Amino acid sequence: MTLLKVNNLGVAFHQNNQSDHIAVKGVSFDLDQGQTLALVGESGSGKSVSALSILGLLPYPQASHPTGSILFQGQELLNQSEDILQKVRGREIGMIFQEPMTALNPLHTIEKQIAEPLEIHKKLTRSQAYSEVVDLLKLVGFEDGVDRLKAFPHQLSGGQRQRVMIAMALACEPKLLIADEPTTALDVTIQASILELIQSLQKRFKMALLLISHDLGMVAKMSEQIAVMRYGEIIEAGKTLDVLKNPQHPYTQHLITSEPSGAPAPLPLHPEIILSSKDLCVTFEKPKPLFSRKQEKVIKAVDHVSLNLNIGETLGIVGESGSGKSTLAYTLLKLQANQGGKIVFDGIDLNTLKSRELRPIRRSMQIIFQDPFGSLNPRLSIGQIVAEGLVVHNKELTPKQIEEAVSHRLEEVGIDPRFKNRYPHEFSGGQRQRIAIARALILQPRLLILDEPTSALDRSIQAEVIDLLRSLQTKHHLSYLFISHDLKVVRAMSHRIIVMKNGQIVEEGSVDKIFNNPETPYTKTLIKAAFDILPS
Repeated sequence: MTLLKVNNLGVAFHQNNQSDHIAVKGVSFDLDQGQTLALVGESGSGKSVSALSILGLLPYPQASHPTGSILFQGQELLNQSEDILQKVRGREIGMIFQEPMTALNPLHTIEKQIAEPLEIHKKLTRSQAYSEVVDLLKLVGFEDGVDRLKAFPHQLSGGQRQRVMIAMALACEPKLLIADEPTTALDVTIQASILELIQSLQKRFKMALLLISHDLGMVAKMSEQIAVMRYGEIIEAGKTLDVLKNPQHPYTQHLITSEPSGAPAPLPLHPEIILSSKDLCVTFEKPKPLFSRKQEKVIKAVDHVSLNLNIGETLGIVGESGSGKSTLAYTLLKLQANQGGKIVFDGIDLNTLKSRELRPIRRSMQIIFQDPFGSLNPRLSIGQIVAEGLVVHNKELTPKQIEEAVSHRLEEVGIDPRFKNRYPHEFSGGQRQRIAIARALILQPRLLILDEPTSALDRSIQAEVIDLLRSLQTKHHLSYLFISHDLKVVRAMSHRIIVMKNGQIVEEGSVDKIFNNPETPYTKTLIKAAFDILPS
């Protein structure tokens, strides 16, 4: 039985003083009860816009539908009034958004947010809704959910927030669940548990699932049908395994072959150490409740960590959220105070230096963050962003010299220097990450810390950025600390890997050793989750 029928869907966005931007054109697909259809494609392909059109969640009237029809259980949803759509949203069709931190209301507790659809659609009283909320949190595997009902979204981990989003989406037992990149920002083990949860709940409620993703490994495990989108059109569709095993369109073939691959350039036989730490410790005190006399709990974020990084080497750091990997990186850069241990960079003990003495060394130690859009100042042009380090550290340079240096760095990372007067929002995610790399390189550093630099990017863009980082490392003899929860990317980038858990290094070794012969159960779990997608 056909539950959802999308026919010849078009989406246009009005632009001032320009012709309308056509984001989706002629998209058609059917979805049966209990079936899973995956919409795949890179950013800007139109997959999320198509899904949001089903519930009328686009920014109208800037958005419009020049063509198309969306029938849900025979009822037309396209261009309908808010009153009609409100009866469908949450009750008949649930949605899991890509980033739960922005999708959840930061001013409301999780209890209130999960209870809202129950009170609106099922007309439950507050006490009845409370009981349902407790059951839903148990259903989605939020073990401590009952104790966290009064918590706000920012007080939860990424995996916990995603479970809250799933509980909200399932509150009224919808017939269709739309999941838009539901695991992109999550650790591999949490990804696996969330996907397994969605599958089990789908069977329990006999839901249809519209899955939006650029992760073909996940799509292969989760869906029976697939539709590949590019430039707002479906360019190939069919049974998932048939399409993935025998893709007909060159673009589909390109997506499948864009998995991270290759390896960094080999190191010399006796490499020189550029960075080391010895028994590094970082602790935080957990705030105690107001008027409480209980002793604050001490959290060991980094617990006696010792490591070495060689010149020209990439050291991968992996582990789940809260394992201490980012805290370790910030501590090595002296952006986070340590309560014990030693940090030596290029033969200098950083703990003996005052803030003023650290400043000239900082130009040799740079960092690239996970979200390039969040890390680039939206009020500055990309030329100003890249030049900022030179303005601070090289005051003797003339404006012309700075401009020439900026152009050279932009060109080196694959950005046309003619675009230097444009702003970050005018670039794609991959281009913004290239700009962030140019900003870090402008000071000719010796060490780059890369904190999840590819997790927000499509697979094909990831592959391009990985190739760029490897070529820059060879060209400039750079040393990388590479932090990521994506083990496929870590394998393609790293010479050695350390695995962190609860602030400690639980395993370390060469890439071959870690991936082919892991010793600890924790490392084995990470690798199984990364490559099997779903546990057996």
